[in-house]
Amino acid sequence: MMSHGFKSSKQDFTFGPWKVTAAKTHIMKSKDIERLAEEMNMPALPEMLFGDNVLHIKHTDGFGIEFNAIDALKRVNNMQDSVKVACAQEWQESRADSEHSKEVVKHYDWTYTTDYRGTLLGEDLKIEVMPTTERIDMEKLKAREQIMFFEDVLLFEDELHDHGVSMISVKIRVMPTSFFVLLRFFLRVDGVLIRINDTRLYHEASWKELYAERVHNSREQNFSTQGNDHRISFTSHVPPAIYTDPNEISQHLPLKLTECEKLEFPETSSQSGCTDNPQ
Repeated sequence: MMSHGFKSSKQDFTFGPWKVTAAKTHIMKSKDIERLAEEMNMPALPEMLFGDNVLHIKHTDGFGIEFNAIDALKRVNNMQDSVKVACAQEWQESRADSEHSKEVVKHYDWTYTTDYRGTLLGEDLKIEVMPTTERIDMEKLKAREQIMFFEDVLLFEDELHDHGVSMISVKIRVMPTSFFVLLRFFLRVDGVLIRINDTRLYHEASWKELYAERVHNSREQNFSTQGNDHRISFTSHVPPAIYTDPNEISQHLPLKLTECEKLEFPETSSQSGCTDNPQ
């Protein structure tokens, strides 16, 4: 398991009318996890659940978006799903010698797969989400630009009985005229599947909207199971060493879903000077 320090921290950064807050603290206590599992009707929750970790991005007018572990878990399917059960059974068969192998096939998604894309903030004023054909200019983001603020917030992680990993984290980087957020769910079940669900958000200072892309990549078939070799059979040029690196392996996973959205900000007097067109 990854080593995580438990020193609490809270970092604030102001970007124009936006206040960014990244809070990181201890794993939830077992009694709180048990109570939450009961409330969510799930037999188990991730081993490392950071219930108080949050990335909070709020406009002075009160609207915004945040990312937290509890809302991410609410997007986990807590009932059996035929695809997930099939994966669980294959995983169980490939690990028949494991004392824990039978524990994973339960009436919930034991991989904690979530399609969470953030929690909208605001009482009277709220961001409106609508589909768009606009894409985030990833090449523009590759340009070397001063990073004024950066944080990486882990929301939860589970080792799946030492046979993989399931985790979700959110990163933000703020540049002089823009900010970029990457929310990433990464799942690796050894010999069975690799799945990455990404949500990317991008905003420039003069815009009246955030642009969002949901990109789901996964490899859930074509596996090599000869003898005790349960490695995933990618093309020959993909070394198994990168299976554990989400940044590297994501480039080799088949694309399952892409959704682009525009998160339009509500009209307020403080935005009267903004331009209508992000271009």
